[in-house]
Amino acid sequence: MTFEVGVVAHFSAEHHLVGDFGPASEPHSHDYRVDVSVTGDSVRGDGTLFDITKLQTALTAVIADLDDQNLNEIIDLTTSNPTAEVVAHHVYHHIAPALAHQGLTALTVRVWESPEAFASYTDELPTTSRS
Repeated sequence: MTFEVGVVAHFSAEHHLVGDFGPASEPHSHDYRVDVSVTGDSVRGDGTLFDITKLQTALTAVIADLDDQNLNEIIDLTTSNPTAEVVAHHVYHHIAPALAHQGLTALTVRVWESPEAFASYTDELPTTSRS
């Protein structure tokens, strides 16, 4: 049995891919959609898995640093192509510390570059038993 809750945020940013990526090698922008969800094995006494307001706050903070930016210039993204996969990993690592030891089992970040195309990153979260 697994429960899941999530939130969505949007941001716009420019990037280009380095290498043989055809038109994507030229600077272009996307209106990104970011879906973030957490899973856990049980709900708390109040019937919730996790306070989604805290999840939204964590997501909003990292999205604010990406909005209206050139992703090729974001320090955490400059070691690799700023693909949707890399952006998902970046968002995960900025949000995960705030979610650790909350009784949650995993965090998934899905980054949509368009309504038809996305990439995601999922990993476990350090967990402790609920009190």
